[in-house]
Amino acid sequence: MNASHENSLRSGGLLFRGFSSMNLRSRIAVYYTGATAFLIALVFTAVYFIVERVVSRQFDDELRSEVSEILTGANVHENGFRSLTAFATVDIDDNYKELEEYEEHDRNEDRDELQGNADVEFIQIVDYTGRIFRKSENLFNSKLVFEPHRAETYFFNTKLGGLSVRQVQIPLVNTQGNMAGYLLIAVPMKNAIIVLRDLETVFFLSFPVIILTLFVLTRAIAGRSIRPVEKVIATAEQITQSDLDRRIALPYHRDELYRLSATINALIDRIQKAFLREKQFTADASHELKTPLASLKGTLEVLIRKPREREYYESKVQFCLNEINRMTVLVDQLLMLARYESTSIATCIETLILCRHVDDAIERMRHVAEEKRISFKLDYDETLRVAADPFMLGLILENILSNAVKYSPPGSSVKVIVAQMDNLVTCSISDNGIGIPDESIPVIFDRFYRVDKSRNSGTGGSGLGLSIVKKLADLQNISIATKSSPSEGTTFTLFFQCL
Repeated sequence: MNASHENSLRSGGLLFRGFSSMNLRSRIAVYYTGATAFLIALVFTAVYFIVERVVSRQFDDELRSEVSEILTGANVHENGFRSLTAFATVDIDDNYKELEEYEEHDRNEDRDELQGNADVEFIQIVDYTGRIFRKSENLFNSKLVFEPHRAETYFFNTKLGGLSVRQVQIPLVNTQGNMAGYLLIAVPMKNAIIVLRDLETVFFLSFPVIILTLFVLTRAIAGRSIRPVEKVIATAEQITQSDLDRRIALPYHRDELYRLSATINALIDRIQKAFLREKQFTADASHELKTPLASLKGTLEVLIRKPREREYYESKVQFCLNEINRMTVLVDQLLMLARYESTSIATCIETLILCRHVDDAIERMRHVAEEKRISFKLDYDETLRVAADPFMLGLILENILSNAVKYSPPGSSVKVIVAQMDNLVTCSISDNGIGIPDESIPVIFDRFYRVDKSRNSGTGGSGLGLSIVKKLADLQNISIATKSSPSEGTTFTLFFQCL
């Protein structure tokens, strides 16, 4: 790669970096001005060529008129003429009174004479080889341009002694159909050239002025238009972790900036809710883990103070193991809840026979129920099918059944009914336990919420089971209803879409 190519690449890179470092208003102004400059250039060019075409057409009409007069004067008909001598008797200078002026000047000043006659015609007759047969006296020693081998009428612009002219070349065919020569006529374009040059001057002078003015105005308008964006940026920069209550003021007009501000506000709302949830989650988890850890620490400190009986050690070790198991379950539930709260989690919905999964969940809870002598009463419609994720459905049923067994008195029963109601399939799980107060029912699915505030019930619950049930049900579009009476029992009903 040569040095010049490297320099051009380096210059292009610097130009690109310089353009990319512009602020938004300048880039908008550059884009808009560039596009407008291109359109204006196209319009100016089109106008110029249209004017030039109109001027040329006017000169062509004038040339056609002159051709018609000369051919008529030479008695040339549609069948042609005998020879170029037919034009010998035509006075091609008959209509030019200006020729009287030329006779007073020196014939050696042809160029000056030609330049001073902008309103006359120049005529020249040549044979087919280009040899001049006759020409008008105002040509003096000059001659018109001849284009050989052209068998059609030809209009073109050319120069005559430094004078711009519009010229026509007419082929002359004799009565035998042979090419005999050409009639050349030219008219000065001095005034037209002046007009076109003035038009060019106007275009070239006005173009940069228009572009510069447009850039300044566009940049000012763009700056005014993006002023609300700057306010959004300024407000967003002031929002911190400790100031999540601040919001961006919505613009008056419901345009794209309004949507941008509303979207950012909604994003901040979600961030604030997530931050508060995380803060509450951390506080609740710390509180829940603090109690069993303190209990373990106190128990172990008592054990090392002095020697104890073997039975005492065994009972305290068993207590510690129970507390560790409780913390393990709590951590597992926290991890599970955090996993299912992720927006990226995907469900695997399948068509399931509901009673089979209820049986599986009951079988997993049977050993716990037998310890409390709790029985299960089942009322199934074994043909009912639902759409659900098998694993998630199992967790939902197991958590609800676990609560039913946990809070039911020994020797009681848990009733499970699977039935169809209109277009829904229902699964109701009822116990005869301690029940839930009416004021607690709306919040039982909240994290760490426990009806038993004092924790004296001995159930060992963490308050996360129903939170997991609610989250998994929402992921599968399963509705949950709760009905409870204190000291009488609680019924949880799951509602599935019927298949």
